[in-house]
Amino acid sequence: MANGEKLMRVWIGGLLMALLLAAPGLAQARSDALSLMAAPKLPVGFTHFPYVNPDAPKGGSVTLSTVGTFDSFNPFIVRGSAASGISQVWDTLMRANADEAEAMYCHLCQSVAVAPDGMSVTFVLRPEARFHDGTPVTAEDVAWTFNTLRKDGRPNYSQYYSGVDHVTVDGERQVTFHFKAANRELPMILGQLAVLPEHWWKGRDFSKPLTDPPLGSGPYKVGAFEFGRHLVLERVADYWAKDLPTAKGLANFGAIRTEYFRDATVALEAFKAGQVDFRTEQSSKDWATAYDFPAVARGLVKKEMLRHRLPTGMQGFAMNTRRPLFKDVRVRHALALVFDFEWENANLFFDAYTRTESYFSNSDLASSGVPQGAELALLEPFRDQLPATLFTEPFKLPVTDGRGNNRAQLTAALALLREAGWHVHDRKLVNAEGQPFQFEILLSQAAFERVALPYVQWLGRLGITARVRTVDPAQYQRQMDNYDYDMTVTVIPESESPGNEQIGFWTCGSAKQVGGDNLMGVCSPVVDALVHKVVAAPDRAALLAATHALDRVLLWGWYMVPQWHLQGVRVAYWNRFGRPAQPVRTGLELNSWWIDPVLSELTEAARRAGK
Repeated sequence: MANGEKLMRVWIGGLLMALLLAAPGLAQARSDALSLMAAPKLPVGFTHFPYVNPDAPKGGSVTLSTVGTFDSFNPFIVRGSAASGISQVWDTLMRANADEAEAMYCHLCQSVAVAPDGMSVTFVLRPEARFHDGTPVTAEDVAWTFNTLRKDGRPNYSQYYSGVDHVTVDGERQVTFHFKAANRELPMILGQLAVLPEHWWKGRDFSKPLTDPPLGSGPYKVGAFEFGRHLVLERVADYWAKDLPTAKGLANFGAIRTEYFRDATVALEAFKAGQVDFRTEQSSKDWATAYDFPAVARGLVKKEMLRHRLPTGMQGFAMNTRRPLFKDVRVRHALALVFDFEWENANLFFDAYTRTESYFSNSDLASSGVPQGAELALLEPFRDQLPATLFTEPFKLPVTDGRGNNRAQLTAALALLREAGWHVHDRKLVNAEGQPFQFEILLSQAAFERVALPYVQWLGRLGITARVRTVDPAQYQRQMDNYDYDMTVTVIPESESPGNEQIGFWTCGSAKQVGGDNLMGVCSPVVDALVHKVVAAPDRAALLAATHALDRVLLWGWYMVPQWHLQGVRVAYWNRFGRPAQPVRTGLELNSWWIDPVLSELTEAARRAGK
């Protein structure tokens, strides 16, 4: 569809019948929901999500903590550090069911319809949808938000929305997004759009950090705050959507206070002292050793591992291939061989973790064995651009005895480095010009130094000089946005339905965008082609073949030194909460918890008595 073409699709009398898309591989749709490859699990007219208590009491306050700082209420742009949890101020067109991987249900929208040819999606807004100042949420607000995010928002918005040709306002409550080509995931991506009030933003520069409390339509609004120290989100008493099936039993806390700490140790001590009510624990060492204080023994503090059924993605040391040092795949492979996971897991993590050997770990999306069938057919045209061993050997990471003497791996790494033009001179690894092999590992939290420093020592055995530098979160984010780093620790998250976000993670175009998600600077025609196959997969079988192929090519590209994953969420909390009896697929859905007034009073009295 050419730019500027105005194709108006008007649905008279509301969208009362579900549409089954004619274009192969596009989502099934019904008037209140969208799904990718199967019918939505929840029936038409469902009253609430299955994992919530629809009668959960509202009120009370909860105090959370985070490490870092904030200086802005605008999470949609690169500039500034946005406040934690601020997204709860705005409602989205649709909402996901946390117990379902591939469906979304109307929230701000009353109905949704994808055109039979898959070339557009239309949302009709609920007439009762309101911003906190009482003004209605309109189709103009939707179109303005979309165009503003694509123009001034973070680069990932322009990537996510690249398949949209233009948007038209078809009436006060009806808006249509017109696509460049049929795309099975794009309607759902647009359903995630947080709608902003155009009238409130007039006269404000959207591209700059926002210091005024923003106007939204969501369950919470900004209350008391002090930049860099704390933020209180207050529940909106007359929240317009409180009785909708997509909101019932959620957003139960009367107030959510987030305290900001510059140090993770201080944050933990604040929790122990009862100044913080709930925390997720990222440190396996702290999980094993730091929760032996009296309140745990007395049952006032609960400690749980909440199992989840989600892909865990990839965490690892990420190498910035924009740096000449990391352009050679043999160098990257060598650096991965040096890392001794078994030693770190035993000595630092109390054997809590599983080694990650896929970018789609803990799911059927992960590659295994050697390529066969449909996956092999996808890879075959690129055989001369890929390592021969990719076709003949399963991808395997080295396994050591855990004693810290990984001599075999160091020997193999040195052989690769020699092939790449490096040699040892006076106990230093240098290239043909005598330049030393040295780089910096940039971190945002001091707690991760204990992971990086043993790695530095192992690298030193090969004559490599690696330095660890920890900076504050705001500086770290700036350096990440500008790709100003050699190596860092990062996580590449994945869902059960990979799609358009893969463009931002891996393609050549995204590698050049400031503030983008392609941190390693991956730029390969093979990867670009496979990402397209993932995005355009017509069914689950094709999606699996494409993700297996993409995963395998990324692994053999050695862009990261894979670390580990955990198949659960570690939580600790003061015993003042109620929560639904049914476990949730994501492990944790704190938005469905509530303050139990009786339990809260008993716990607080016991805590004070125990001082």
